[in-house]
Amino acid sequence: MQKRITYILIAVLLPLCLYAQEQEDYASNPRRSRASNSVYTGISGGVLLHGGYLFADSPDKIFSNTGLGSYDYVMGLPRDGFCYGIGGTLRVHLINHIHIGGEYMVSTMPLMNTGSNVRTGWGGACIDVYANWGKVRPLIGGTIGGGTMKRLYVPKQEEGKDYANEDETKYNASYTKTPFFMLDPYIGMEIGLTSHLALMIRIDYLLPFGNMKTMLTEGVNWSYFMAPSGPRLYMGIMFGDLTKK
Repeated sequence: MQKRITYILIAVLLPLCLYAQEQEDYASNPRRSRASNSVYTGISGGVLLHGGYLFADSPDKIFSNTGLGSYDYVMGLPRDGFCYGIGGTLRVHLINHIHIGGEYMVSTMPLMNTGSNVRTGWGGACIDVYANWGKVRPLIGGTIGGGTMKRLYVPKQEEGKDYANEDETKYNASYTKTPFFMLDPYIGMEIGLTSHLALMIRIDYLLPFGNMKTMLTEGVNWSYFMAPSGPRLYMGIMFGDLTKK
């Protein structure tokens, strides 16, 4: 967790440092700086918080862990829920209409009120195109990269039941970790607050593809679409050079 927080802080602070250096270069040689900005038009980064709703066709795709018990038991588990998370992004601006950069996100989907959850971390290279409508910049683009889906299953315990003396099958906690390749299309907008500060609003739909086995399905190849997945709404603050040249 400390490493992830460090990455996010770098995503926020690095654009500010680079922008300060750019302003210093411009002050020392305005003519050279204007020429260099004909393609490169700025840099920005920031932190995004998100919430969303994730779902799967059936519970066995949520709880892909092996050893959870019978078919009826697994199919009685939840197959959807809400998620929340945080991430950071860093981008270079080109010709006042293109962002190119990278981002990393972490999202947690709690389940069953037992500590069970699906935690997804992903990152990669992002690119989008945007328009300049005054203080508003609508944008559309996507991210390509990879990540990991971690599934923790903790069974419910019935109150007043002595499991140590029960002569029956017991479903223990289970944990799996599955890597994936992903595509993440998104749309959104930036609303300028100052020349160096903007509010980002974005909606995406993560598309993870991985090699996953469950107790109810056969092994599949890397073209398999993993679950859960669904839309997420992001809101955050972007820092950097956000003024049209």
